[in-house]
Amino acid sequence: MNFLAHLYLSGTDEQIQLGNFIADSVKGKSYLNFPEKVLQGILLHRSIDNFTDNHPIVEITKKRLRGSFHKYAPVISDIYYDHFLAKYWHEFSEINLENYASDFYEVLNANKDILPERTLQMMPHLIKGNWLVSYRSVEGIHRVLSGMSRRTTFVSNMEHAAEELNANYNFYEQEFRHFFPELIAHAKAISSTLENGKK
Repeated sequence: MNFLAHLYLSGTDEQIQLGNFIADSVKGKSYLNFPEKVLQGILLHRSIDNFTDNHPIVEITKKRLRGSFHKYAPVISDIYYDHFLAKYWHEFSEINLENYASDFYEVLNANKDILPERTLQMMPHLIKGNWLVSYRSVEGIHRVLSGMSRRTTFVSNMEHAAEELNANYNFYEQEFRHFFPELIAHAKAISSTLENGKK
């Protein structure tokens, strides 16, 4: 899953949200250097990714994307799912998405001292482009994916991924609808385990 889903699945604890957000920039066992709640967020992120990467519904999404986008299919799949979460945010949260995003940007700014360098470099783009809210529209998805395409080492075709989303919109939406409740249940179970100290 991408940024918005990871944050949502972290619950309301800001430090767990922070850990979940920075997890891709934290390698190996270096997560042990972070405060306890941030550490829990990092481990939660890893469990969410593992569950997502091995789920049969997500595999259907990625299979449809591989013909055009090859190894970048999982990245695009994650962002598509964030699009549907943002679009239907009101079904999952009582907090307005704009306010939710703004509050988290404040959390990032208040915790710069513990953010990995990779996160610090990306943060201004995230906030200026208001990525968390922009996922809600296909145009926003196009901007994010086109920006990512310009930064990839290999040809990714991600600048065309919004066209693919529009072409098969109902399929991707149905896959998100079936998958996301299972992911929510998984994240809650893992969060409970981590809270009880079983890492």
